[in-house]
Amino acid sequence: MSSHVQPTANPGQRKPVTLHSLRAMHARREKITMLTAYDATFARLADESGLDTLLVGDSLGMLLQGHSSTLPVTLAEMAYHTRCVARGLQHGGAAWLIADLPFGSYQQGPSQAMASAEMLMQAGAQMVKLEGGGWTAETTRFLVERGVPVCAHLGLTPQSVHALGGYRVQGRDADGAAVLRRQAKELADAGAAMMVLELMPTEVAAAVQADSPGLMTIGIGAGPDTAGQVLVMHDMLGATRGRLPRFVRNFMLEGGSIGDAMRRYVAAVKDGTFPDRVAHAYSAD
Repeated sequence: MSSHVQPTANPGQRKPVTLHSLRAMHARREKITMLTAYDATFARLADESGLDTLLVGDSLGMLLQGHSSTLPVTLAEMAYHTRCVARGLQHGGAAWLIADLPFGSYQQGPSQAMASAEMLMQAGAQMVKLEGGGWTAETTRFLVERGVPVCAHLGLTPQSVHALGGYRVQGRDADGAAVLRRQAKELADAGAAMMVLELMPTEVAAAVQADSPGLMTIGIGAGPDTAGQVLVMHDMLGATRGRLPRFVRNFMLEGGSIGDAMRRYVAAVKDGTFPDRVAHAYSAD
């Protein structure tokens, strides 16, 4: 069975989102919106719904491949899905495209990271994301100096789930919070333009943003004080089975279509009604 529907131009004819325009949004305190995307069809829907950025996440390992973690996902698979999403943005698409460097594709050092980033950017990514702090600052600096925009990722880092003892809130005690703040500052100083802050107390995420005002922090389970928000597309559409984290809001319950749900998500992030400071966030207590 095949589809013969011809692609149409972006109805809103948005200007392409760039790193410069994202920084301008951040400077004027306009919230940045992000969703995961893994294929051309959903990428196009998300783009037409006004998403500023799309993330080809290694979460595809669990959502598309049925794994119990992101660890089995390969670089070749990430490049494949990045190409799919990039094709969905070819006809008038505007969203900025980020792709995850999967586990094992950058841990050996800057040169390996550069080769992996090259593969993803040739597939259509405009920025790559890597997880963790400490040693990743050197890799971040190496990539940025060679023209690769970098999104860092701190807090709950799924590629380190076994070392972290499971999917749990990070930085709840003073020592843990101090480590996250130090690592975030190191990554920002190394040139990371954006940083996903996952599953950490609201006050810790707010402190990370305050420590590096020019850094575009993107929260997921990190409260409302970040520069923007990201959710896994399947979660916010109510398609994920099982118990969802408290920071997820099912926007399909409010909208009659996938596109409408995405537009409601964009609007809620932009106007500050999502995430809720109590219902969708964690404290250090």
